[in-house]
Amino acid sequence: MNTVKRAREALGLRLRELRRNARLSGKQLAELLQWAPSKVSKLQLGQQTPTEEDVRAWVAATRGGDQLEDLLASLRTLETHYAEWRRQLRSGVARRQRELLDLASTTTVSRCFEPVVVPGLLQTAAYAQHRFERGAALHDAPADVEAAVAARMRRQELLYQPGRQFHFVITEAVLRYHLYPAEVLAGQLDRLLALISMPNLRLGIVPFQTDYPVTPLHRFWIYDDKLVLVETLAAELNLAQPQEVRFYSAIYRQLAQVALYTSAARALVTAALQDLPQQGSDKLPQSLAK
Repeated sequence: MNTVKRAREALGLRLRELRRNARLSGKQLAELLQWAPSKVSKLQLGQQTPTEEDVRAWVAATRGGDQLEDLLASLRTLETHYAEWRRQLRSGVARRQRELLDLASTTTVSRCFEPVVVPGLLQTAAYAQHRFERGAALHDAPADVEAAVAARMRRQELLYQPGRQFHFVITEAVLRYHLYPAEVLAGQLDRLLALISMPNLRLGIVPFQTDYPVTPLHRFWIYDDKLVLVETLAAELNLAQPQEVRFYSAIYRQLAQVALYTSAARALVTAALQDLPQQGSDKLPQSLAK
C-alpha cells in the first residue's frame, strides 16, 4: 500500500512541476482543461490516479511534450500496483478471470485469506454467477456474466492438476452470510464439504469465537511468495516488494494457525448447512435432502 501511495505522490509532484514551469496556477490549469479545481489539486497531491487521457491533456496544456512518454511510463508502472476495478472491468468481468487464470497457471503454491465470500477457486457456477452479476452492477461494467462464469470454471481445473498446492483460510462468516438465495448457498456449502478431502488442498475455517491474532480487514492472495493481490471495494493492489510479501505471509501464518481443519472444518460447514432456511428438499444438496 505504501509503495502505491509513494508512486502516486511522485507522479503528482512531476505534474505539479510541469504546471509551475508553465507559470500556471492550479485554478488557471483547471480552467484550460475545463476540470474542477479539486481534480488538479488531487492529482498533484497524489490523492487520485490520473488516466492516460488526463496525463496527455496536462502535458499539452503545460507544453511539456518532451516528458509525455516518461510520465505515461510512470503511470503504467503505477497501474500495475493499483488497478481500479472500474478500469479493469470496463471491457467486462470475463477478461479479468482469464487474466487470473494466466497468473494462477504459473503458480505452484497459492494461499488465500477470505473473510466474507467463498474464494473464486472454490465457488459453484451458481454462486459465481451471483458474484459476477453484483460486481458488474457495482462497477457499471458490461455484464458478460456467462463468459465470466465459464472462465472461472476453467480456472478451477487447476485444483486437479498435479504439482500444485492450495491453502485457503476463511472465516465462519463466509459460511453464514446470506448473500445469495438459500439453495445457492446450500449447493456451495455442499461443494466445500467435498473439497475438504482433496489431498493438495487445505481449507481452514476460523470460528466466530476465535481470539483473532490480527484484524481480518480484507481478502488477499499470495502467489508463490512473489506477489500479493489485495482486494478492496474500489481497487486491487498488486504488491511485489519483498518486504510487502513477507508482511502478508506473516499475517497469513497467524490466521492459518487459529483456523480449524479436516473434521473440525467439516463440522462447521455442516452446521451452517443445517441452519440454512429450508427451501424444499428438491432444492437442497443430497447431504441435506436425505
